Amino acid sequence: MSGKLPVHSPLHRAPFSMRTFSLARLKARWFFWLCMLLIVVGLPVGCAALQHKERELVFMIEPGTASWYRGLPSDVQELELKGPSFGLGQNIHAWWWPSETKDAPAILYLHGSRWNLTGQLFRIEQLRALGFSILAIDYRGFGQSKGQLPSEASVYEDARIAWERLKQIQPNPQKRLIYGHSLGGAVAVDLAAELGRDAQKGDGPIQARGLIIESTFTNLADVASSVASKRTSLPVRWLISQKFDSIDKIADVHMPVLIVHGTADQFVAPRFSEALFDAAQEPKSLLMVPGGNHNNSMNLGRQAYSQAIQNLLSEKPPAVHASNASAALLKQPG
Repeated sequence: MSGKLPVHSPLHRAPFSMRTFSLARLKARWFFWLCMLLIVVGLPVGCAALQHKERELVFMIEPGTASWYRGLPSDVQELELKGPSFGLGQNIHAWWWPSETKDAPAILYLHGSRWNLTGQLFRIEQLRALGFSILAIDYRGFGQSKGQLPSEASVYEDARIAWERLKQIQPNPQKRLIYGHSLGGAVAVDLAAELGRDAQKGDGPIQARGLIIESTFTNLADVASSVASKRTSLPVRWLISQKFDSIDKIADVHMPVLIVHGTADQFVAPRFSEALFDAAQEPKSLLMVPGGNHNNSMNLGRQAYSQAIQNLLSEKPPAVHASNASAALLKQPG
């Protein structure tokens, strides 16, 4: 099934709406200053220092606990994950929140920049209310996850480690989903694309039921260029080292895809989700939430969002064949 889905929801103001608006303006500004920094100080400070500063601005980590966090629900289990490449003291802090329904579908939750898990709980609660179990992680360097400043490579690695844990918790591939918000959407696309390529190599079933990405972008350079173009004509896209190139990977995602975006997102333009939708394989759906900003589409478009996820779950998984990449996604009749 493919389609752009309408949504009709009460035009009430979602929680954090003013904070979201301010955050969108703040992020737009830091993208501009990132571009200026790359241009002005790139050569004098050297590539290593430049990339370090770029990563600081991309991830923009807020230390400590989000001001709106009111504590962890009693049935959330805190986990510590480790990978074979981790140095001494490195870990991934995770929350496992099982559904009240036994053997419910489980979602790997991948957040975006700035806020750690304490700033994500409101969205995690909404997903769980839809009947899912949730495994949510903080990338190394965020929250209680110990490690160096994150990079594109390190957050991809962290997502893969978390995915391996989710496979242990929920062994049924048809009950595993990947969710990513904003920058986390790019992490989710990378993971889903790798699973698609793995399935092609082994001519086996895909290891996930579906991919849900919200308020995300085509690649980081497109977002930076969009912001910087209002202030400078310099080619900032060529100066970005952290690619997060979802538009180049999404065709390798051989599972049902749901893309969600608010029409009033002032940080990431909705057209980026439309471009991802056009580039994605079938079966796919695009849900545009009228009036939704960067953070409240799940709440504002609650009914349509829930229905879109149910539609995704009703799709039969596509067949993946290593011998014929062009026919890798075959929608089965349902």
